[in-house]
Amino acid sequence: MFFRFLGTTFVENRYLCKPYENRCTNSHDSTMTKGDIRAELELLKSLEGAAFGIKLKEIAARKEFRALPGEPFIYTVGMIQDDDYPSLLMAARKAVEHGYRVFMLPNPPGLKTPDFILERRGVYKLFDLKNISGKNIVLTRLNESAEQANRALLNMPAKYNTRLLAADIRNYFESNDKALEVLIFRRKYELSIFRRFAFSARFYTEFKKLYEK
Repeated sequence: MFFRFLGTTFVENRYLCKPYENRCTNSHDSTMTKGDIRAELELLKSLEGAAFGIKLKEIAARKEFRALPGEPFIYTVGMIQDDDYPSLLMAARKAVEHGYRVFMLPNPPGLKTPDFILERRGVYKLFDLKNISGKNIVLTRLNESAEQANRALLNMPAKYNTRLLAADIRNYFESNDKALEVLIFRRKYELSIFRRFAFSARFYTEFKKLYEK
């Protein structure tokens, strides 16, 4: 269970940091990469555990990634700005507000990929983004994300039925044994739900307190 408000700061020695920033930017200029990023993304689907984490870091460190102009903590590989791009960028900006660096993954032809690699404090995670804009659709969207990654990022509207959301998250973990985390962005807060918390006896009560804070 994890819940935080904006404002946490940190410094990592491996990054190039400025004292007035609450995040650090790494330099890709000297990074040497081999192979095609499509092949790397395909390989990622077959990995688990430590090997998965190592490969995720390697992908994020590829020299193809460049910070977006005016967005020093959002990296892309020159992706085409398709219909989903505005919503992806909006969620990426929210992630930056919460202290993450965001690597927006490309979708090569014929290969479905998750949306983001999020990095904070040296921890890299792979997320599929779901922007929630209607009622009673969270479980459907979560199950869609399970096809792409074992972590889902929900960008929530200001109002949504709290108990229904909690039930959908628990059902998602029940029906997807590889699911690890549901990360929620709502207003200025983030809430991270892990499997153990979702199955706890007081999940609904505690979730309501956290989500409606």
